[in-house]
Amino acid sequence: MKKKIFSIILARGGSKGIKNKNLIKFNRKPLIYWTIKQSLISKNIDEVWVSSDSKKILSYAKKVGAKTLLRPTKFSKDDSTSESAWTHAINNIENIDIKKDLVIAPQLTSPLRSNADFDKAINLFIKKKSDSLFSGFFFETFFNWKYLTKKITPNYDLKKRRRRQNLSKSIIENGSFYIFKINGFLKNQNRLFGEISCYIMPKAKSFQIDEKEDLKFLNILSSNDKNLK
Repeated sequence: MKKKIFSIILARGGSKGIKNKNLIKFNRKPLIYWTIKQSLISKNIDEVWVSSDSKKILSYAKKVGAKTLLRPTKFSKDDSTSESAWTHAINNIENIDIKKDLVIAPQLTSPLRSNADFDKAINLFIKKKSDSLFSGFFFETFFNWKYLTKKITPNYDLKKRRRRQNLSKSIIENGSFYIFKINGFLKNQNRLFGEISCYIMPKAKSFQIDEKEDLKFLNILSSNDKNLK
């Protein structure tokens, strides 16, 4: 049997920045809708699961087309890790083969994706024979300053200010999604391990919704996005 790919979407009921964030309206639909839809549209994803401690969220997720898993409170606290919630889900989805199957773990707070991003990233993962993958974007290392105990110090030589064209590039994790082999994940209890790849996304698709200001900003960005219609 060929390996299967499971989208496991974590959707906790509580949220610090925005109350009931996962069900708040974004672009006229609950925020969780967009990640479920993108997973269901994917040609490479075999099953879409939503793990939550909220029966309201699970009811909506089931209505949209996802399979659902009730997550215990001990894996849904403010200090609970995503790794613990993914482990719970993996251990409770009956038809997962932990020896060969893959998980794609999309984050609900990053709805500005192309509908093809998941498939392109999965293809890259397989092509590079990766163990794990993160999504990210290129970031030019500008003139950064350190802020420590109310004192600022430069992270570059003030007397040798380089031109923008000569600045080095870094890759920033944008938190949009991760992909990992299940057996390696369970062994390492970490989303990134072994041979790590990166799927590069545009900076404009890398913004996250954590605060109310983010929600307003991303609603503006999404107004002309054909993937969010």
